[in-house]
Amino acid sequence: MLTLINGAPGDCLPVTDRGLQYGDGLFETIAVHHGEPHLWARHMQRLAAGCERLGLPRPDTEQLAAEVRRVADDRERLVVKIIVTRGSGARGYRPTTGGSAARIVQALPWPEFPDFAAHSGIPVRWCQTRLAPQPRLAGLKHLNRLEQVLARAEWQDEWLEGLMCDPDGNVVEGTMSNVFLVQGGTLITPDLSQSGAAGVMRAAVLDLAEAQGIRCSVQPVTVSMVERCEELFVTNSLIGIWPVARLESRTFPANRAITRMLQAGLPGATESRA
Repeated sequence: MLTLINGAPGDCLPVTDRGLQYGDGLFETIAVHHGEPHLWARHMQRLAAGCERLGLPRPDTEQLAAEVRRVADDRERLVVKIIVTRGSGARGYRPTTGGSAARIVQALPWPEFPDFAAHSGIPVRWCQTRLAPQPRLAGLKHLNRLEQVLARAEWQDEWLEGLMCDPDGNVVEGTMSNVFLVQGGTLITPDLSQSGAAGVMRAAVLDLAEAQGIRCSVQPVTVSMVERCEELFVTNSLIGIWPVARLESRTFPANRAITRMLQAGLPGATESRA
């Protein structure tokens, strides 16, 4: 599949690129169906906000859209990953002023998700690796993902996701997803002002829930809240919504009224609707 680097086909970056040297950059992972990127406006809004917070030159949205269509080549379904780095610079942490950002648009095969995930639900575990608080990076899809790498290395294939907490024991997110729970008819998702990535599907689910009259709350979430909740699900831009059927030794009832309502209402063709 095709990869474009600054608009030209290629697969190499200079070893001086700050994305490689320091993780100095951002990324977006986008579901594309028949050449149309799903939740495009939300992805671009998050990318623009991330560039502003990191002081990166903002890529041209129309140029990115054209490059996404080019690598997608109207395939039925695939993943496009956009990476923006600060580009090459001199040795040292200080960002080079006036430099040119590097832009990567990469087409990837659609993952082979288990057939049962969106319907019967998935098994989930707690991760031992903690997410360090850093408000200046909280919410961003930045290139520093070592915490997630270490967490995902804790198991092989017996679980489909792991839930991560901060050092104080507050639940933040999954290794690849955002977390939602339902308690007393209220949809709750963790506050991400200190750590974690604010997913575009998370935002879409919150908007959909409000439109359907479901009470929503963004707040600190404890482990005990998750272990006592009535429904639990995880989201990202590729899977849509996956219910949690089992959290370690605890199983959740198959009757997930709010989860099913949200799955049915998600716009576009996502895996959760398959």
